[in-house]
Amino acid sequence: MSGGRILLIDDEEEMRRSSAQALSLFGLDVVTFANAEPVLERVGYGFDGVVISDIRMPGMDGMTLLQRIREMDSEIPVILVTGHADVQLAVSAMHAGVYDFVEKPFAAQHLVGIIRRALDRRSLVLENRRLRAVAGKRDDIEARLPGRTQAMVDLRYRLRAIAATDADTLIIGETGAGKEVVARALHDTSARADKPFIAINCAALPETLIESELFGHEAGAFPGALRPRYGKFEHGRGGTILLDEIGSMPFDLQAKFLRVLQERIITRLGSNDPVSLDVRFIATSKVDLETEVARGRFRPDLLYRLNVATIHVPSLAQRQADIPLLFLQLVREAAARYGRSDIEVRPETMGKIGSRSWPGNVRELRNAADRLVLGLDLQPEDTALQNRKLADRVAAYERGLIASALAAHGSLRPVYEMLGVSRKTLYEKMQKYGLEKGGAGDDELEA
Repeated sequence: MSGGRILLIDDEEEMRRSSAQALSLFGLDVVTFANAEPVLERVGYGFDGVVISDIRMPGMDGMTLLQRIREMDSEIPVILVTGHADVQLAVSAMHAGVYDFVEKPFAAQHLVGIIRRALDRRSLVLENRRLRAVAGKRDDIEARLPGRTQAMVDLRYRLRAIAATDADTLIIGETGAGKEVVARALHDTSARADKPFIAINCAALPETLIESELFGHEAGAFPGALRPRYGKFEHGRGGTILLDEIGSMPFDLQAKFLRVLQERIITRLGSNDPVSLDVRFIATSKVDLETEVARGRFRPDLLYRLNVATIHVPSLAQRQADIPLLFLQLVREAAARYGRSDIEVRPETMGKIGSRSWPGNVRELRNAADRLVLGLDLQPEDTALQNRKLADRVAAYERGLIASALAAHGSLRPVYEMLGVSRKTLYEKMQKYGLEKGGAGDDELEA
C-alpha cells in the first residue's frame, strides 16, 4: 500500500475524534478538521493522500469542497460520508467525480478498504505524472499553463527552475493572466508541496485588523481579543504564503514585512516573544512596482528583496496564437464542471474567439467558455475590434479560424481539407499570421 495522509473533515467533534482514532488503529496518518476551508490549503497537484468529508456541514459543505478540490486537481480521491437521507446527494456526488462514499454508521474496516484503494490509485497517478515529466511529455505544469507559444514555453521553463529552489518569488502580470495559478504551481512542484499554501489578498485585508491577521495576537492585545490567535504567517509554517497584489500593502506595514522576509521571525501583537517562521513567500503584482517606488508608495528595499526571482506571466495579447487551444481546454473543463458532454464549438465561434482582444485575459476567456457551455450568448465584440477597418476584421477572423483548426488537429491535412484551401495556401496564411509555432510543431505538420 502507498503512503499518504488522510484529511478528515466533520463538524461533529465526537464523530471526528472517533473516526480518526479508528483509522489510526489501522496505521493510517489522519489529520482532522472541523470545517472544510483549511483543507484547501493542504491539497494540490503534489498531494499524495485522500480527503474524507461529511456532506452536510455549516459553511462549505462536502459537495462544494469536492468541486473546489476537483478544480485544483481532478484526480485527488475524495470520499464523502452521507447520512441515510443523503442518498440522492451521493448519486449527484458520483456524477461530480467523487471517488466513493460511505453511509453512516459505517464499519471502520470498510472505510479503511476504500481508503487504501484510493491511496494506491493516487500513488499511481503521481508516479505516472513523474514518468511523463521525465520523458519530456506534457506534465502537470503544462496542463495548468497550456500554450505552444515561446512565451509560455519560457514561462514553464522558468517556473520549473525556480520551483526547485526555495527562493522568495515575485510574479508580475496583468489582471486575469493567471498569476495565482503560477504561484500554486510553484508551491505544488516544490519541496513544500505537502505543507500549507496560504493565499492572502493584500487589497482585501481590513486596515484596522491587518497586523492581527498576518502576525496573530495574544489575549488582551486589543479590545475584543479574548483569546490567543495564530496569524496567517504562522499558520503557513513549513509551506508557502502567497501575498496577492502586494502593491496594495499599506506603506507602514511594508517595513514590518521586510523584517519578516529578512529575519524569518514574527512577533504576535501583545507579545515580546519572537516566533521562528519557516515559509516561502510568493508575491504577485499587476502594477509596475518600480513605478510605485518612484511615486513613494512602495519601499525600494522591499522590492529589491522580493525581486531576487521574478516570473512574468504573459497576457493573452502576448500569446495570441494560444487563444484557440486554451479556449477549447476551458470549454472541456466547463463541460465537465456542469455535467455536459455534448458541447461542440463551431468554427465560426472559434473565429470570433481568435479574433477578439481579451483585456481580462484568461479570466475573461474562461467566462466566455462557461457561457458557451451554459448555452448563453458570448459577450458582444469588443470595442477595439468594432473600430477596426473591414479588412483588418476579416483578417482577424480568418486568423482565428486557422489557429483554432491548428489547435484541434495535430497534422495539416485535416486543417486544409476542413478549411477548403490548398496546402500551399495554408502554409502562406500561417506564415502571414505568425502561426507556425502557435498551431503545431514542425514534426506535427506532416499529414
